[in-house]
Amino acid sequence: MKWFLLLLLFFHASLSVKHSLKYFITASSGVPHFPSFVEVMLVDDALVGYCDSDRKLEELKQEWMQQLLRDEPGQWSWYRKQCWNVLPKVFRDDIETLKQDLNQSTDVHILQRLSGCEWDDQTEETSGFWQFGFNGEDLISLDLQTLTWVTPRPEALITKRRWDSYHTVIAEIEHDLTHFYPSLLKKYVNYGRGYLLRTVPPSVSLLQKSPSSPISCFATGFYPNRADMFWRRDGEQTHEDVDHGEILPNPDGTFQMRVDLDLSSVTAQDWSRYECVFKLSGVKDIITRLDRAEIRTNEGSSEMHVEAVVAVVLILLAVAACFGCLIVFKHKLKKCRNKRTPEQENRKLEEQSNLTNNKIEHLTEASVPCFNSNNNQNDTQDENTFSNSLWEVSREATHHEEKEEAM
Repeated sequence: MKWFLLLLLFFHASLSVKHSLKYFITASSGVPHFPSFVEVMLVDDALVGYCDSDRKLEELKQEWMQQLLRDEPGQWSWYRKQCWNVLPKVFRDDIETLKQDLNQSTDVHILQRLSGCEWDDQTEETSGFWQFGFNGEDLISLDLQTLTWVTPRPEALITKRRWDSYHTVIAEIEHDLTHFYPSLLKKYVNYGRGYLLRTVPPSVSLLQKSPSSPISCFATGFYPNRADMFWRRDGEQTHEDVDHGEILPNPDGTFQMRVDLDLSSVTAQDWSRYECVFKLSGVKDIITRLDRAEIRTNEGSSEMHVEAVVAVVLILLAVAACFGCLIVFKHKLKKCRNKRTPEQENRKLEEQSNLTNNKIEHLTEASVPCFNSNNNQNDTQDENTFSNSLWEVSREATHHEEKEEAM
C-alpha cells in the first residue's frame, strides 16, 4: 500500500505543470534614445507581446495570441489603452514622487515593475507577485498575506507608509493577482496549448574558451524551461567546482543553459569519470561524457583568424608594392620619352617615312632606346589594365578584411 501511494504521488507530480503569466514594465526619464515606457508580456517565460508607448507600437509574438485577440477584440482595446495612456502616466508620476521620497537629484531614473501570477494546472493553486525596482535596486513589493508593502531600503519607508494608506489600490492589486491574472493565464494556456505544452529536446555541447578555462556543458534549443542539468562523477552528482548558469531565453522561444566544471585540479586520467546530464520531462536523459575530442574551443578559430589577418596584410602590402612599381613605371616612361632631343625625333620621323611597314616595325623595336613610341597606346592600355587589376585586388582584400571583422 505504501509503494502504491508513493507511485500515485510520483505520477501526480509528473503530470502537474506550473504555468506563469508575467508583465514586465520599464519606465524611464532622462534616458536619451530609449522609450519612456515599455511593457513585455510573458506566458511560461515565452515572449508573447510587446508595446512601446512612445512609438505607439505593439507586437504580438505568438499566433495563438493573435487568434485570441481576434476572437476577443475588447481585450486588445484594453491592452492598448493600458499601454498607451493609463500606465505611462501612472509611472511618470511615480518616478517624480520617488525622486522626492528617495532624495534623488540626478536626471536619469528608471522605474521597473514585475507583476503576474503562477498557476498549478493540477491543484489549481495560484500565487501572485507585484514588485518594483528603482534605478537598478529592489524598491518595494506587496505582501499578499498581510496586504502591506515591504521594502529592504530604509530610505523607502516614507513610500511604504504612504502606499500602505492606499487601501483601494491595494484591494485592486489583490483582485488582479488572485482573480484577474489567473483567469487570463488559464485562457492563454488554453489557446496556446499546442505551443506552450510542447516538448523540444536540446542540442548539448562541451565548450571551452581556453585550455585553462572551465568546461561548459551547454544546452540550447530546449522547451519548456523546466529543465535541469548537472555534472556527475562516477555516476554521482557532484557540486564541487561546479558553477550553474541561469536558464535564459533564445530569440526563437526556446531556452538555453550552461553548467561549468573547473578541472584545474583534475588529472587528465580522471576526465573519463565525469559526464554531463541534461534532464527534461518527456525527454530521455541526455548524457554527454567528458571527452577532450568532443570539446569545442576557440583555439582553432583564433588561429584561423590570425592566419586570415596575416594573409590580408600580405595582400595589402603586395598591392602597395604594385602601386609603387606602377608609379616608377610611369616615371621612367615619361623620363625616357623626355630624353630624346629634337634631332633624334626628326631623324626617327625621316627613317619611318622611308621604310616599309615591316621595316618600320623592325627598326622601332631595335633602335629606339627604352620604350617604343609607337606602342604608347598599348602602354596606356596596359597601364589602365594594370591599374584596374590592382583596384580589383584591393577591393577583394578590403572585402575579405571586412568579412573577417564581421566574423
